[in-house]
Amino acid sequence: MSPAADGAAASKRQAELLKQEGNSFFKKDRISAAIDAYTGAIALCQNVAVYWTNRALCYKRRNEWARVEEDCRMAIHYDSHSVKAHYMLGLALLNKQELAEGIKELEKSLELGRGAHPASYMVEEIWQELSKAKYIEWEGLSKMRFSQLHKLNATCKEALRNYNSLDNPAADVSEEHLNELDEVFREAAKADTPTEVPDHLCCKITLDVFRDPVITPSGITYERAVLLDHLNRVGKFDPVTREVLEPHQLISNLAVKEAVDVFLSEHGWAYKIR
Repeated sequence: MSPAADGAAASKRQAELLKQEGNSFFKKDRISAAIDAYTGAIALCQNVAVYWTNRALCYKRRNEWARVEEDCRMAIHYDSHSVKAHYMLGLALLNKQELAEGIKELEKSLELGRGAHPASYMVEEIWQELSKAKYIEWEGLSKMRFSQLHKLNATCKEALRNYNSLDNPAADVSEEHLNELDEVFREAAKADTPTEVPDHLCCKITLDVFRDPVITPSGITYERAVLLDHLNRVGKFDPVTREVLEPHQLISNLAVKEAVDVFLSEHGWAYKIR
């Protein structure tokens, strides 16, 4: 092995040791020491994404969101499939009030996380943060739509009065016509009025709207992470039918997933976590 190769290998070993030190410091809540260790690892091998995400996690603990963003962007540069990098970048962007971009990064991290570890705690954590952000987004859009509808309703009523006065200046618009107009605008506002999520879009175990639905051989659809947890902790059987069930038998229910996506896109209030 050439001297250059020997030096590179030694740098990698030293960087890994520093990462392990950083992990130990982080567990002990010695954040500054952890940052120093990860910084040392980065100096030796800057193209390893996990060193950047580990340091970003330290900055996240200290609410230094600008540094979280910087480190996560570097991590993504070296590994575009880093779940943690996209997740923490999303949080950093939300902290900057960049809602749309933050949601985009959280959605990317959720997609990657479901592909790698569908039942992991991190997928649930990402979903929780994404739901909060999507609900905030809906709230803002809902208020804007309500204001627009209110103004449009008033404008329509004024136009109706003006039109009615052309034939008879002393006459006013009938109450029936005004009520009909109000009903039109009530219908227009229905999508933004919280109701109940349809049962077929909710998991039979959690009773919450589906996030990653899977169907079993018995034809029943469950939330993937919840069902996998049941199979692991309780037993290899269907919670409802009690039939024998193995993880490899689960199939993504794309029809239900699409229906949920459509429903949530039209009823953002359903993102609110109960």
